Amino acid sequence: MIFAVDVGNTNITCAIMEKMEVKTSFRITTKLQRTSDEFGITFTEFLKNGGIDIKKIEDVIIVSVVPAVMHSLVNGIVKYLGKKPIIVGEGTKTGLMIKTANPKEIGADRIVDAVGAFELYGGPVIVCDFGTATTYDLLTEDGTFIAGITSPGLRISANALWNDTAKLPEIEIELPPSILAKDTVTSMQAGLVYGCIGQTEYIIRKVIEESGFKNVKVVATGGLGRLISENCDAIKTYDRDLTMKGLWLIYQKTKK
Repeated sequence: MIFAVDVGNTNITCAIMEKMEVKTSFRITTKLQRTSDEFGITFTEFLKNGGIDIKKIEDVIIVSVVPAVMHSLVNGIVKYLGKKPIIVGEGTKTGLMIKTANPKEIGADRIVDAVGAFELYGGPVIVCDFGTATTYDLLTEDGTFIAGITSPGLRISANALWNDTAKLPEIEIELPPSILAKDTVTSMQAGLVYGCIGQTEYIIRKVIEESGFKNVKVVATGGLGRLISENCDAIKTYDRDLTMKGLWLIYQKTKK
């Protein structure tokens, strides 16, 4: 049983993993500043509420795209869980080859998702992550990471709409009844959600066209991934726990 932590730009997602199965999970906000004690107490309380015996946690593995929180977070884990975390980064065994102009520029979170998608679904595969940013990554049949596309996430686009305009309100991001919007709220929802769906379908089509790959799997994940994947014909699989499964797989490779 391991404690897997995904430090994203918006949320820190945590899960107890056992044989690639999520036993319990929770999220806390990333942007709130915390001391090591606050991290430690928060983690232990959530784990206890999830029925987890902390003494049975064998190891901790972390993937992070927010360096600023890592010092306090790691110290909190060491102090309260008694484990020195494995941090996914340069030199971590992933089983992937990365053939881009500068492999060090590829975010560790994208590598983790890529490992999960390739190991579970095979290649070639396009991994779509609908998080703070929306990313599309392409892996070949033999697990080589060869391309990645990055665009503003749905929430970034939504925040720009209501923060940079005088009269547009803050809204719930959801699929409106019709693209033929009749009011301000559904107009914004239609533009945001259908716009993202259209972008997704076009990018996936162009990636397949320019790569020349056939029988490409398309796997989606991320907080808003279900909303998009359920309404996008180009996406065949939505895996909510892809990052946690990727962390579990990397942990197994690291231990071997």
